[in-house]
Amino acid sequence: MPIREAVPEDAAGIAAVHVLSWRAAYRDLLPHSYLDALDVEERTAVWRARLTAPDRSDVLVETDPDGRVRAFSCFRAWPGEEFDGRTTAELAALYALPEVWGTGVGRALLTASARALAASGFRTVALWVFAGNARGRRFYEAAGLRPDGEVVREETGGRVLDELRYRGDLFT
Repeated sequence: MPIREAVPEDAAGIAAVHVLSWRAAYRDLLPHSYLDALDVEERTAVWRARLTAPDRSDVLVETDPDGRVRAFSCFRAWPGEEFDGRTTAELAALYALPEVWGTGVGRALLTASARALAASGFRTVALWVFAGNARGRRFYEAAGLRPDGEVVREETGGRVLDELRYRGDLFT
């Protein structure tokens, strides 16, 4: 499974993964009209800007043998004050095309992300996951991450949803 650092030319592939994975993963959590309105072209512009920003987050992509992006992760130093941003990282995103769910692509990408973070000096990782996202929660728990008790309520697509913070030591 080829995993590499993303480049600006990956923006459209990342955007497609982002939109298609949201539509599949959150179908029972968010309004269908909101999910259906997600626009790959708009997300491409957002990702291109992120990938060319001087203070960009790290983004990894997993590609198929033809170079098509099938999954991506995005991570950075923890942005809040509750953790030391020199040792705690935030996994801001990890999404895969629904067609590769359960194939090991996500696990390989998470492992590569953890290795990159550890190589940069981070010792722990934290992330937010919708409380109702059972598949995502199982995925992170299988990797050794656990909810730490912090819950925030966020409005997404007109619905207020609980997000749980998961944390764990980086494995390498």
